[in-house]
Amino acid sequence: MFRSLLALLILFQAGATRSLPATDVKAADIQATVEREKSTNTTDIPIRTVDAGGHNVGIAVVHRGKGTNLMAAAVHDKISEVYQVLEGSGTFVTGGRLVNPQRREANSEIVTQLSGPGSSGTGIQGGVSRRLSKGDMVVIPAGTPHLFIEVQEPITYSIVRIDPGRVMALK
Repeated sequence: MFRSLLALLILFQAGATRSLPATDVKAADIQATVEREKSTNTTDIPIRTVDAGGHNVGIAVVHRGKGTNLMAAAVHDKISEVYQVLEGSGTFVTGGRLVNPQRREANSEIVTQLSGPGSSGTGIQGGVSRRLSKGDMVVIPAGTPHLFIEVQEPITYSIVRIDPGRVMALK
């Protein structure tokens, strides 16, 4: 009898598991977003943010021109990021501490659409610098300051954002 109840419980749990649909992000969507960034001089446009079963996952793409569009240093309290360089190269710094940190407004688009609560700064003190180029990836855990300090040639990179607190809006 115990085995029958255990088997029934296992079947019930297996049947109750919710299967979520996979989400495609096509190369055409990425390229269209890059072209939009170039034409509007905007960076970091989210393409999709989906429910991944207990957490959200966001996909974005960023394009920065040579020596331009250097972003302020950032740290995200709850969201980890994975960058993959699609084209170009730049010098990227992680770790250390933010210089002149400023908390982001809770209702700002950066917090609700892009990267959740966190801070921006004018630089990083004591971080680790490395050159990233086509094909390279870097994983930036939540709480780790990061910053591109130089763009040697126009750079385009994708960002996967892991959002366990579901603070980013679905798109």
